[in-house]
Amino acid sequence: MNGRDLVRAVKEIGTERGRRAWRSALRHRRADALGLPRRGAERARVPGLLTGTEPRPGGGVLRFTRSELLVRVTVGGAVFWGWDGAGPGPSYAVVGGGPEPDPRAVLEPDTGGGWRVVSERVTVAVSRHGAVEVRTPGGTVLRRELPPRWWEPADGAPDGPAEPRWRQRAEVPADARFFGLGGRAAGPRLRDGVYRLWNTDPKGGFRPGDDPLYITMPVQLVVADAGTHLVFHDNPWDGRVLLREGEDGAGSGPDRPGSVELRMEGGPLRSWVLVGTPARVLQGWSGLTGAAAVPPEWALGYQHARWGFGSAAEVRRVVSGYTSRGLALSAVHLDIDHYEGHRVFTVDEGRFPDLPGLAGDLREQGVRLVSIVDPAVKVDDALHASGRAVGPRGAFVRDARGQEVRGEVWPGECVYPDFTDPAVRAWWGGLYAERLAQGFSGVWHDMNEPVSFAPFGDPSLPRSARHALEGAGGDHRAAHNVYGLAMARAGWEGLVRLRPDERPFLFSRSGWAGMQRYGGTWSGDVQTGWEGLRASLALVLGLGLCGVPYSGPDVGGFSGSPSPELYLRWLQLGAYLPLFRTHSAIWAGRREPWEFGAEVEEHARAVLAERERLRPYFVTLAHLARRTGAPYVRPLWWGAPEDRSLRDCEDAFLLGDALLVAPVLEPGADRRAVRLPRGRWYDTATGAAYEGPGQVLLDAPPGRIPVLARAGAVLPVRSAEGAVVLEAWAPARGRTGGGLVIRDPGPGFEPGEVERYAVRWAGDAVVVEDEAGGVVEGVVVRGLAPTVDRGPAQALGAGPAAGEGAAGGGGAAAAGGAVEAGSTADAGPL
Repeated sequence: MNGRDLVRAVKEIGTERGRRAWRSALRHRRADALGLPRRGAERARVPGLLTGTEPRPGGGVLRFTRSELLVRVTVGGAVFWGWDGAGPGPSYAVVGGGPEPDPRAVLEPDTGGGWRVVSERVTVAVSRHGAVEVRTPGGTVLRRELPPRWWEPADGAPDGPAEPRWRQRAEVPADARFFGLGGRAAGPRLRDGVYRLWNTDPKGGFRPGDDPLYITMPVQLVVADAGTHLVFHDNPWDGRVLLREGEDGAGSGPDRPGSVELRMEGGPLRSWVLVGTPARVLQGWSGLTGAAAVPPEWALGYQHARWGFGSAAEVRRVVSGYTSRGLALSAVHLDIDHYEGHRVFTVDEGRFPDLPGLAGDLREQGVRLVSIVDPAVKVDDALHASGRAVGPRGAFVRDARGQEVRGEVWPGECVYPDFTDPAVRAWWGGLYAERLAQGFSGVWHDMNEPVSFAPFGDPSLPRSARHALEGAGGDHRAAHNVYGLAMARAGWEGLVRLRPDERPFLFSRSGWAGMQRYGGTWSGDVQTGWEGLRASLALVLGLGLCGVPYSGPDVGGFSGSPSPELYLRWLQLGAYLPLFRTHSAIWAGRREPWEFGAEVEEHARAVLAERERLRPYFVTLAHLARRTGAPYVRPLWWGAPEDRSLRDCEDAFLLGDALLVAPVLEPGADRRAVRLPRGRWYDTATGAAYEGPGQVLLDAPPGRIPVLARAGAVLPVRSAEGAVVLEAWAPARGRTGGGLVIRDPGPGFEPGEVERYAVRWAGDAVVVEDEAGGVVEGVVVRGLAPTVDRGPAQALGAGPAAGEGAAGGGGAAAAGGAVEAGSTADAGPL
């Protein structure tokens, strides 16, 4: 307990809820004292020497003096290994038991008395002491896992832990950079430090230094000159990851490799590894853990939330404020204050007397209602009675003595559904019929780490609490990190059963590897401030690299009152993130754009209009994420992981393949440096062209942030008339370009057809062609005559592109499929 928590704990004694939280925390502590095995004397164990092998499809089993190791290379190149009988299943992350073994991969002798499995994409080598190396086909070592070490109960030790603790150390190349581990406020590049694997509500707004947060995953993406690899330790138990970046040797001195140490409190020691380009690795990860859910088209627009709307009249007032000012709005989110006494699946009829009528009126204006759903159920509520009738033991988590575990949450004393029980998931999923009947079009899951208010200790359930774990049985140590994932599954499957012809809209504060199958997430209670703004981008990038492409922050921060400048810069960032939503606490300042003055309102209007213009592009990115695993928001090194300068760039990102976004993350800035990947990039506001790789200095006045388009890109946009049209950016002379477009196929689960387009110069005209080679009419072509900017950008080493037509503006035209370079038509600034 730090000083801040101590002060909060003392203050809470003075409130009724605080006293209940004290009692709840003490009960949980007593439950663990009785229900958890005491840790007695322990004995360390290592695998020992290799004694024999047994070939199996895709690899085989290697037996050591005190352990055995299963190694398997699967179809598609994913590698699995598991110690002491651990296989690919059962797993909450991996779908269907994982891919089939590759019949071409066989176990064969290696040098030094070891063995190896060679496949087309990767080689796995095991030494005679149990070290595991992952190598490229050319033999370069990407990762070396040292022999693991277990701590087990000594012979005769009473009440020893049922699960041995273990530690796994690994080495990576000296130049490697670490990413991933779920949602980390300190990312996206994870520097030297300790990162905990235990989903946690940080009790109020968090900053970049706070760890852990709501979503932790044992998923590391490691990027080095030699190649990119992802490693997933499929174990949901509590653990810690110690990262240390390597260092290149000075002169002819030796390199110091980077290192990873994973310490787990129990659970299986099993791993998956994927090797290749970032795009190939994430595609393999998507195939392993399931394709990402595609949100409804409307969920890719701007959304407004607040804890504390208070009444239907206030909701109508806020929506009217948007519509009367011509500000785009897709959805309004209702928080716990619309419930009767904060009880889930209820409505305060006094403040919201006709919720279905409100939802219907808003929908006529193009605005949907989205409901919060918390897992905690108030004791002795009607829902509590309903849950007790589920199965032989009821729906709720119980302690080691068989009593329902109770905690303190917003409604008061509560019980918790056990979402690791299929019967409980089916019961809970059916409850969403009430939300649909109230007119809600989507849900967001909150407080599902799960949370039990506690003035000290872990603000969750006791670790001794018992869970079904799909029939295997176990305690909260194994269930905690997958609780939010299992709740998301319950909600998703229930909504699909209730409305089989509509894609659900669901996002969850907590989750684990594989949560993308059931929707997305958001930042949680990010603190209002410039640090919170920077953490917002880090979270979205890091989660995307862990396979969760749909996420976004609480624009403006959750807990404070942003200045007009901070609010506008946050809104400008949010407009280019998948989930674009403002949200704030009941005690925090307002988040409506007009509350910050006329100038901010005018700039916000342009921001929201640009998001609407780009919404068809977000639809394409959503469907591509499902098909390929590629996140909407990508780090600058996505297409060039070998570029070390891009690997260290954390303040800009790619939106798909077409756009580069450079948000303003510092107060008072009206210009900012932007690092460019290789190729030509157009400033979408000025039309100036720049050649990468390199760095440029671009204007960032209050009304906009730098956004650049890749030369040769094709993307779908919405015209002023509401139609979806193609926008193309001229390739450099002598080069071609192209792009993919997937239009919204409707509200159901249809995949949408992929349209492929090519862009090329034909004489003095730019031609856009479809797959059949036909010229596409009505395309808006931009970047035909890039301007030459002789400003400070050249001093940073990558001035504007010179060459053909360099004296003109960022011209555009839509008169046909071919556009002459000398055209003076202009699409205007973005």
